[in-house]
Amino acid sequence: MLWSDHAIWWHVHPLGFLGAERVALPADEPPRHRLPALADWLDHLVGLGCNGLALGPVFAAETHGYDTVDHFRIDPRLGTEADLAELVERAAARGVRVLLDGVFNHVGRSFGPFADVARRGADSRYADWFVPEGDDFRTFEGHGHLVALNHACPAVADHVTAVLDHWLDLGVSGWRLDAAYAVPLPFWRTVTDRVRARHPDAWFSGEVIHGDYAAYVTEGGLDSVTQYELWKAIWSSLNDANPHELAWALKRHNTMLDTFAPQTFVGNHDVTRIASRLRDPRQLTHALTLLFTVGGVPSVYAGDERAWQGVKEDREGGDDAVRPAFPADPSGLGSDGLTVQRLHQTLVGVRRRHPWLVRAQTRVHTVSNAALTYTLASSDPDSAPGAAVAVALNFGPAPATAAVPAAAWTHAAGDTVIDPATGSVSLPPLGWSVATAPEIPS
Repeated sequence: MLWSDHAIWWHVHPLGFLGAERVALPADEPPRHRLPALADWLDHLVGLGCNGLALGPVFAAETHGYDTVDHFRIDPRLGTEADLAELVERAAARGVRVLLDGVFNHVGRSFGPFADVARRGADSRYADWFVPEGDDFRTFEGHGHLVALNHACPAVADHVTAVLDHWLDLGVSGWRLDAAYAVPLPFWRTVTDRVRARHPDAWFSGEVIHGDYAAYVTEGGLDSVTQYELWKAIWSSLNDANPHELAWALKRHNTMLDTFAPQTFVGNHDVTRIASRLRDPRQLTHALTLLFTVGGVPSVYAGDERAWQGVKEDREGGDDAVRPAFPADPSGLGSDGLTVQRLHQTLVGVRRRHPWLVRAQTRVHTVSNAALTYTLASSDPDSAPGAAVAVALNFGPAPATAAVPAAAWTHAAGDTVIDPATGSVSLPPLGWSVATAPEIPS
């Protein structure tokens, strides 16, 4: 298996997490050495069962980090390149890989090449890096302060390749590619092919919200994309007590697994936290069970493991509630949400004992007005032959019955047990069960 097949990411938005200033520091102020403090959270990350630290933007930016002004410089609000190197080194000592967030669709207006174009116009050596529109330049989705790069310009591909190589040389293991859906697929193919020639083990996950997910892998050269379809189906089907929506989404998910292992999540820095999105807090168990049993490369957004609340709003500063500052170290979390953290550990434990789940396809057995059951079986010759996992979920407020194929099921988690003789399960209101077996008889 590839190293990425074993990855479970703990996702942090550093500027928010570390309580950084909202806007860039004045040029004459010294950097704030905040990044090394993330190393104090490595025990927490590993204790959850994660082995990857997925960082949000760390490069010099104007405000929230997605308005980059220098891809080769760490944002002074977070520290210096030496600070990132220290974090990467300390993470590696714990067996933890680091993923960086690269914004290569657009830049902030203070980005050096754009500032040169704004000053010198067509005489700038960077004039081809941007696309004139009217009396300005093309921007990203109507955000006037985010200037889109011209991905047809070879020099832009050279620049992005150099950035990726530079930080991979430092020791990071891969990249989340922000707004990957807005960048032409041939651009990604050009860049990733060049980078893999020097860093063959690098992992690239693109932010893709909708569209032909698989094309970003087959045509764009990425390894994975963010599985927003499944994310939406999880919370929506639970809120509506509609297992049919989720069953449909799992079929779609299977088609993706034919080609690649999607990056799965129930929360990230861009969306309302899952504990706030769900109408009944008991449904959080179901959402996490799905995250850690279906195929894909899972990630946990920092704070979700303690059922933190936070609602994203469509306004300036609307992300603040989902990107709060954290305590200096895990001891500051106190005891709130410990039950949810332990649930994460239980379910990650199931995942760790069955690493083949990363590429396993889901077979739905019961889908009714209240209940959903599914199984997954290993096809990996390097894993235990025929190893299987079964999941039963009750979406409703009344008891429900359901079934999976009869097998030597052993209870792994949940509030009820699947009968190994018959495969049947009686689920209490909002009940759930996870079981494992050596095989599912054909």
